Amino acid sequence: MSIISFKALHEETKLAHERIKDYILCTPLEESLSLGRKDRKVFLKLECVQTTRSFKLRGATNKILSLNDQEKDRGVLAISSGNHGAAVSYIGKKLGIKDTLILVPEVTPKEKTEKIEYYGSQLKIIGADYDETHKIGMSYVEDKGMTYVDAYDKDPLVYAGQGTIGLEILQQNPEIDTVLVPVGGGGLITGISAAVKGINPNIKVIGVQTEACPAMKASIDENHFYDKYLIDDSICEALVGGIGELAFELHREAIDDLVVVSEDAIREAVGHMVYEEKIIAEPSSCVAIAALKESADRIRGKNIAIVVSGGNISSDLLKEIL
Repeated sequence: MSIISFKALHEETKLAHERIKDYILCTPLEESLSLGRKDRKVFLKLECVQTTRSFKLRGATNKILSLNDQEKDRGVLAISSGNHGAAVSYIGKKLGIKDTLILVPEVTPKEKTEKIEYYGSQLKIIGADYDETHKIGMSYVEDKGMTYVDAYDKDPLVYAGQGTIGLEILQQNPEIDTVLVPVGGGGLITGISAAVKGINPNIKVIGVQTEACPAMKASIDENHFYDKYLIDDSICEALVGGIGELAFELHREAIDDLVVVSEDAIREAVGHMVYEEKIIAEPSSCVAIAALKESADRIRGKNIAIVVSGGNISSDLLKEIL
């Protein structure tokens, strides 16, 4: 039995939209001339210019705004690869949460850890990768009694917050027929899909993963919930690790296709965004650009929206790629 139905998640995205609209940016949906062709138009949903430079602010804000006074007084704790932690740190401070603790793995870029601390949270760097940090972090939740702000596992409020991107896309361009979404834990694509398919069930929602960690694809292909997943080296630290429980339960309704792209193609996509679009986007958010270039035959929409999910790339990595 699912934690929430796909239809009910759509209704939650509408509630989330009203709840968080005064705290987040309605990010631009800009047409890309370099990616478009005669038979298709491509539009970029620029969450890389969102406050904190990531879509994660949406889910974190929806969750924290939903807490009661007792939950707020206990303080909040988040486990993150970087962007979710920065979002919780930012909105926690803005809403007057006195005690916030963010746990991140050792591979988290310095730019992300600095942002977490800048917004006022206590930061602990523990664990070699996200899955290890998550395992350690859950013991912190029990020991400290803090309110846990989930990144993607099974909290419908977080999924609904991320899904508000889908509502904005269709408000900005009702002609969109295909949406490409980066997939890590699966919260983003599940929320967006519930939002757009609740309005137009014919819209195709296509997920994209790095070949270094195809956890969602493996889960779907093998019908097995991989909450942890072995990874190869990847420049997409925000997309590595296992998937969320709710994302797995709803994947049949949420995901029409799933494309896996190479790390080389992702690097090229980061360069494309800088040179052709004049936009700085982190590798994890460029996987859908890579898919459009590497697997165009599987993406047949005439009005395609690509979710550019974040812009927190390390300076050293950006220089190396360019």
